[in-house]
Amino acid sequence: MKRIFGRPDGLTDIFQRYCPGCGHGIVHRLVAELLVELGIRERTVGIAPVGCAVFADEYFNCDMIQPPHGRGPAVATGIKRSRPDCIVFSYQGDGDLAAIGTAETIHAAARNENIGLIFINNAIYGMTGGQLAPTTLPGMKSTTSVKGRDTVKQGLPLRVCELLSKVDGAYYLERTAVDTPKNIIKTKRVLKKAFQNQMENKGFSLVEILSMCPTGWGVTSVQAKKWIDEVLAKYYPLGVYRDRSKEEK
Repeated sequence: MKRIFGRPDGLTDIFQRYCPGCGHGIVHRLVAELLVELGIRERTVGIAPVGCAVFADEYFNCDMIQPPHGRGPAVATGIKRSRPDCIVFSYQGDGDLAAIGTAETIHAAARNENIGLIFINNAIYGMTGGQLAPTTLPGMKSTTSVKGRDTVKQGLPLRVCELLSKVDGAYYLERTAVDTPKNIIKTKRVLKKAFQNQMENKGFSLVEILSMCPTGWGVTSVQAKKWIDEVLAKYYPLGVYRDRSKEEK
């Protein structure tokens, strides 16, 4: 019988620990498929985050390293500069990239480091118990903002793509989502472009992906998908925020 669907060679045969309805597994598969399709798996080094995807080093079938919290872009920079023949991506959540790792992210973009960042934005701290994150929406409830995010006391959320679009060095920035088949297909195309940018030595690419967190949001998997479309994507609009390949034409 002809096999038409299965686990890509870019993933290991290990059961993933994510909650039902979580978007991490979808993004993992997209990345794994691209590692194989682009023929780069054996020269790729991935950076695992501190967060829900902390076990990504077990799931991706490529060389992986797990740095201290938030230091993914710095470690990715060191690897890429010492081994420019490698393809290097840093896979990070909103707490890892947009809180403790904000400085590393901004300065890697400012230097236009030839690396790729995959930023999973689910607007909450998932692994540690659903606390308020830098991306938590105004009025959104969490375990540390039980009455909703108070923007006077806790400030406004960080819009990472918009922020980095003001950093001259950044080469490619785009925000996508994985809540529908259409958006999943689009996300794969965007991730492919980010990898190709690096393969062509164009510089810093960041793909921000709006992802479901039913457990942290306290909703069902179906409700989580609807919430991305009806609420999260309204505050974090999908689209291209910087593409210097078009500016150069």
